[in-house]
Amino acid sequence: MKFRSIAKTAQQLRQREISPVDLVRECLDKIGRINPTLNAFITVTAESALAEAQKAEQEIQSGKWRGPLHGIPIGLKDLIDTAGTRTTAGSAVFRNRIPSEDADVVKKLKSAGAVLLGKQNLHEFAYGGSSLISHFGPVRNSVNPEFIAGGSSGGSATAVASGMCYAAIGTDTAGSIREPAAICGVVGLKPSYGLVSTRGIIPLSQTLDHAGPITRTVEDAAILLDAIAETPGNYSQALTAGIRNFVLGVPRKYFYEELNGEIVAAVEGAIERLAGKVKAVREIELPIDQDRTVFNAESQAYHRDKIASSADLYDPETLRRLNAAAPVSEAEYQNALAELKRVRQKIGQIFRELDVIVTPAVPVSTPRVSDLLEDISQLRPAEILLLRNTRPVNVWGLPAISVPCGFNSQGLPIGLQIVGRPGGEAEVLRVAYAYEQMTHADSLGR
Repeated sequence: MKFRSIAKTAQQLRQREISPVDLVRECLDKIGRINPTLNAFITVTAESALAEAQKAEQEIQSGKWRGPLHGIPIGLKDLIDTAGTRTTAGSAVFRNRIPSEDADVVKKLKSAGAVLLGKQNLHEFAYGGSSLISHFGPVRNSVNPEFIAGGSSGGSATAVASGMCYAAIGTDTAGSIREPAAICGVVGLKPSYGLVSTRGIIPLSQTLDHAGPITRTVEDAAILLDAIAETPGNYSQALTAGIRNFVLGVPRKYFYEELNGEIVAAVEGAIERLAGKVKAVREIELPIDQDRTVFNAESQAYHRDKIASSADLYDPETLRRLNAAAPVSEAEYQNALAELKRVRQKIGQIFRELDVIVTPAVPVSTPRVSDLLEDISQLRPAEILLLRNTRPVNVWGLPAISVPCGFNSQGLPIGLQIVGRPGGEAEVLRVAYAYEQMTHADSLGR
């Protein structure tokens, strides 16, 4: 399946070879045809999207081009606030919730001239890695709808992969951008903690929550990051600087344990290709913090009053997860928060002798929807395993990306995770871009 990249489409829009209105109509047509199967969108804002596209067309025609996102159709995970358009978090609790103000990331996208197509389905309140638990029904994988799309940003990933939109903004608390991106065969970038504002995004755990782009190419992810980052980085301009002097770290303990055999072959092949382009590849060991105190305390705090007043509106599985966590005292929370901050300060030392870390994004093969829904008690253990390799990076607050690195025998995508130093988005994107170019993963006709 071939699609135009944002990078190429932006050139065509600026030169008036194509129209933003035509792009939006194409996306709306695709949504109309395949969303009933994939269930990627909860709310489609067709009328306002067409109006935004017409405005973008007029601005471009009058020479007021705002940049590479001007006129580009983009989707939003449905826990990102949009003024006047409902934001549900995939839950009956918020089924009629209409924010009065845009989230910061939405304001930045609008300023860049992006066209917002609507709000995308997700695992309820982002508390899961499958996107099967949602008031609006399960999300399915566009590669094969019998399989999950991952989560919690499953609707965003499968929408991008299927061409319903050119890109999406997701959120990531334990891997919820990178895991569905890997499963759906697209690019998912989790920036460093705080680089992209989460103000106006319904939280799961504010100390671990990140927002970032899901796209079809690495260059497109850089373009999105240029637009939504709180501090300028010129990420798209740095992509082609090369990786000849880079040192790659490979943490085989934990991240490479008990891998699916086809994932082993794909990831080892990726490392071998990268090894020929970099200065060195070194095996390393990373400290893994499994403590869940901060996550439990923050998720409990956000949902406590809502459960007290509206417990019956939660999906039983979400309610079970929220109630299963042990209560956390304020003293325990503050101690765990202080420890997490120390962990984040210390992790930077790992990068004194290397530039990026490379791991499989997801360690196991993608499950079938029917297998996970058949026995709901097995859903959470399956999701924990799916998110095993991404979760530690949220604790560290480091930038990380998942890029496609092959397919298994069922034709389902496999993802490669590249992790960088604090604030090292440019290096992460450079390695991802170099790998993408080597493997000819970009088939978008740039």
